[in-house]
Amino acid sequence: MKVVILAGGFGSRLSELTQNIPKPMVAIGGKPIMWHIMKTYAKYNHSDFYLALGYKAELIKDYFLNYRSLNSDFTIELGSGKIIPHQQDDVNWKVTLVDTGLSSMTGGRVKRMRDYIGNEAFLLTYGDGLADIDINSLINFHKEHGKMVTVSAVHPGARFGELGLDGDLVTSFKEKPQTTQGWINGGYFVVEPEFFNLIDGDSTILEQDPLERVSQMGELMSFQHDGFWQCMDTKRDRDSLELLWKSGNAPWKA
Repeated sequence: MKVVILAGGFGSRLSELTQNIPKPMVAIGGKPIMWHIMKTYAKYNHSDFYLALGYKAELIKDYFLNYRSLNSDFTIELGSGKIIPHQQDDVNWKVTLVDTGLSSMTGGRVKRMRDYIGNEAFLLTYGDGLADIDINSLINFHKEHGKMVTVSAVHPGARFGELGLDGDLVTSFKEKPQTTQGWINGGYFVVEPEFFNLIDGDSTILEQDPLERVSQMGELMSFQHDGFWQCMDTKRDRDSLELLWKSGNAPWKA
């Protein structure tokens, strides 16, 4: 399946890191967070990517244009211009980069991908959320229920440590666990092409009218994911993800 990643927002809540680079290029473990998201999909053999660009689109384009040289040692023969790489990683992706407008909203960016997706179901997610979702199980769930859209429902991460109490006795202590109450939109959608018809234009916010309408139509299903999920909205979120990566136990690591 084709994979659309929304990568055009301003990242205003992460402004200390996004003044000079777009949010999907903020690094976790030396790689852009978007690279980690793409690795998750590629793990399940979905590696035909369509990036919906906007803010500082040129930096994302430059990254992929120079991907091989940025991620390997190489020799340049200056006379001929021949470049000889000395390592090859396992990345064998097809990446289509689409400028969807500087000020387009999330729904508008999805709408602008229509010509590239065609009349087929596709995968869709945000360029700032990491998870250990089983993508093929998500797709199978979508195919079984036959509705227009599937959204991955996740538990938000807790902002504070959680204490288990028995009277005054602390029976358990968990540092910032995933909460067990409530479900939120975690991205990682599966979408039928008819959904494009519910998006008006560039000013449409995906999470408002289109998804609200598809819910009212009874065409929105949730794939309930109890595992790891975390978005990167703040520097604190980014630092937390970085610590997980450095620990060697990042749950999303493909």
